[in-house]
Order: sequence, then structure tokens, then C-alpha cells
Amino acid sequence: MKTNHQIIIILVILLGCSGNNHKSDAYGNFEATEITVSALGQGQVLEFDLDEGSLLKKGQRVGLIDTTDLHLKLQQLVESKAAVATRVPNINAQIKVQEQQKANMMVDKERIDKLYEDGAATKKQVDDINGALDLINVQINSLEVQRASVYLEMETIDKQVAQVREAIDKCTIINPIQGTVLVKFAEAGEVASIGRPLYKMADLENMKLKVYVSGDQLPHISLGQEVEVLIDEDRKTNRQMKGRVSWISESAEFTPKTIQTKEERVNLVYAVKVLVKNDGSLKIGMPGEINFMKQ
Repeated sequence: MKTNHQIIIILVILLGCSGNNHKSDAYGNFEATEITVSALGQGQVLEFDLDEGSLLKKGQRVGLIDTTDLHLKLQQLVESKAAVATRVPNINAQIKVQEQQKANMMVDKERIDKLYEDGAATKKQVDDINGALDLINVQINSLEVQRASVYLEMETIDKQVAQVREAIDKCTIINPIQGTVLVKFAEAGEVASIGRPLYKMADLENMKLKVYVSGDQLPHISLGQEVEVLIDEDRKTNRQMKGRVSWISESAEFTPKTIQTKEERVNLVYAVKVLVKNDGSLKIGMPGEINFMKQ
């Protein structure tokens, strides 16, 4: 009889130590930050080297959109700039001639001014030389304006060249973050337009378990706090992992409809996200539980 009592006590202890009847502090589902990568260029997709489930690095080249038209436009702009630039030496030569003529006129002006002071030149001669100098100054200014206009035209072409080069660069499909491809929306050979989704990806190495806590629990939770995360190992046991509180909602909300009982759905709760390092076993939408560790 005593032996039977001992067996019963041992069984009770084992059941108490197991996680089967333990009620966790909060429940929720795992999620990941998903982004949709869209085309930044327009044209036929020549290359698209990825598959669903592929692990991509940040900055990795994954595809190419046809840039033939853009390269032709770029070549045309470069040739246009070269043609415009040929006008600058001609204008510079004209300015140099006018400046030499002005220098010669200044010598004549000094001579005439001296003769006028001595009474050997007339007022008309003085006025004529001043008028000629004014005219040549106007001509020089006009040529300088033409040259500035040419430089401005060249700068405008440079901006157009930069825009085309930027458009060409955007035709190379670069992966923006490190993560795993979830869905592929396009294939090589299809035509892409600016803004068309190409693939969806997420960082599955760092998962977030979104749970809901009551107002009574909220004062005991803080950002950066370590928590115990539980996931299903099998139908009877849980596996423990470590997590860290990364976000706490500032406003209360009703318990989501996914909670089964109506009594729980009408309660006000606060959403909390726990960051968990994924060892490969965590999946998007997978259920999880947390227990808050004592500080």
C-alpha cells in the first residue's frame, strides 16, 4: 500500500513539473516583416535569378530589365552635348577678337583725349571713339551671354544624362534586405512596368511573436525585457526559446476575433511583440506562448 502511495506522489510531481498544464502569460502567433520588391524600371525582364525559398543577401543582384532604349537615348544625349560644346570655341574666338579691338580703341581713345585737351581734336572725334567703345562692349557682352547660354544648355543635357543613367541603374534588380523569398510574382521574359511587384520577401532569421496582454500585466513589461518563449515540440510537450520585448502598443484594443471564447474576445488587451532568433523551426503564422521572466 505504501508503495502505491509513493507511485502516486511521484506521478503527481512529474505532472506538476511538465509543461502540459502550465498556463502561459500570453499567447499569439509568429510574424515577420514582409516587404514587396517592385520594379523600378520598365521593359522586358531579361534575367530574374531567384526562387521561392531562396535566401538573399542585402544588395544582391537578382535580375535585369532590358535597357536597350535607355542606352540609345543616352548615346543621343552624349552626342548632342558634344555638338553643343563645339559652339564654345567659336564664341571664345569672337570674344578674343572683340577684346583685341577694344584694346586698340583704348589706345586711340587716350590719343584723341590728349589731342582734345590740347585743342588739336574735335568733340565729335571724342564722341565717335566713345561710341565705338560702347558698341564693342555691347558686342562682347552679347557674346558672353551666348556662351553662358551654351554652358546652360550643356548643364541641362548633363542632367538628362544623369536621369537616363539613373534609369539604367534602376533596371538592375537589387535585393534591398537580407531575407527569404516568400512569393515570386514575375518570370524572365515578362514585361515589367514601374511599380509592378516582382517578389515578396521577409527576414525569417528574426521573427516576432505578437501576443496580447491584459492591463494588469502591462506594468510588469518593459522594452528589452527577456521572456521565455514556448512553441509546440509535439502534441504533449513544448520547446523553450528566449525572446526579447521589442514593441508595446500604446493603446488598448479588444482581443482579436481569432481568440476562440467570446468572454476573452470582449476584454481589452495590449499588443506586445517579442523578437525571437529563428533557428529554422519558426514559421509565419505559427502559434507561440510567452512567460515573463522575473526582473
